[in-house]
Amino acid sequence: MLLMNRRTFLHSAATAGAATLALSNLTRFAQAAPAGRLNQSVCYWTYQKWFTLDALCQEAVRIGLKGIDLVTPAQYATVQKYGLTPAMTASTTPNDIPVGLNRLENHERVLASVKSDILAAAAAKVPNVITFSGNRKGLPDSEGLDNCVTGLNKIKAFAEEHGVTVNLELLNSKVNHKDYQADHTGWGVEMVKRVNSPRIKLLYDIYHMQIMEGDVIRTIRDNIAFIGHFHTGGNPGRNEITEKDELNYAAIAKAIADTGYTGFVAHEFNPIGTPPIKGLEDAYAICTV
Repeated sequence: MLLMNRRTFLHSAATAGAATLALSNLTRFAQAAPAGRLNQSVCYWTYQKWFTLDALCQEAVRIGLKGIDLVTPAQYATVQKYGLTPAMTASTTPNDIPVGLNRLENHERVLASVKSDILAAAAAKVPNVITFSGNRKGLPDSEGLDNCVTGLNKIKAFAEEHGVTVNLELLNSKVNHKDYQADHTGWGVEMVKRVNSPRIKLLYDIYHMQIMEGDVIRTIRDNIAFIGHFHTGGNPGRNEITEKDELNYAAIAKAIADTGYTGFVAHEFNPIGTPPIKGLEDAYAICTV
């Protein structure tokens, strides 16, 4: 039945005046999907090889997702017209992974970019923007931490005023992002504690933290107050969540939901299966708890 309705939708969307009918059909698909306790999302970049943003939004609604991650302000309207939330704003240079807040000389230009993202997010009622520590390049972890705290203290009142959460992402420095400084949860938690703002949190990437430290469920339970957003991904390889994954995502999803967390859990993996969308369907099912 769903397949027939989707074909009807795709045919109707090519004719004048069909947009309202199409969105109505997608809404019915979403209502039919099991919801669970978590708001699930998908990172657009992982599927843009196969889908336009419009097409991915249609698939997201059909599956039951609530948001699309890592989209630009220019893409907010496309996501929102499907009743989805742009769950995390994509960063733009100079607010990027290797050049971040761990150096004082970066603060002015990085924070200008973050402020611009906050303003755009607030205007569109988008909940989150992203930022990064930057790479060490010989900088001691203690000094990098101090500098990140200084930088985030400069932006926290602005984020609070506009009701947008700034999430500094934790990434692994072992496999994917060599030399990245915010590569352990403890470092990030200490940073958030010292900034002490409800609008400064961590983006806890489960894949990355599994590589660096493991003990994912205990870490999440102990530190949920400092986490504003989650990303998933199968390990090893950052591909689909499958039975070959060393992470038990059903148990992780239940642990997150049991804390009372109300933010987003976004799937961020590189699909290698056929068809690619099946990995997202499976991830949604696994994390529906």
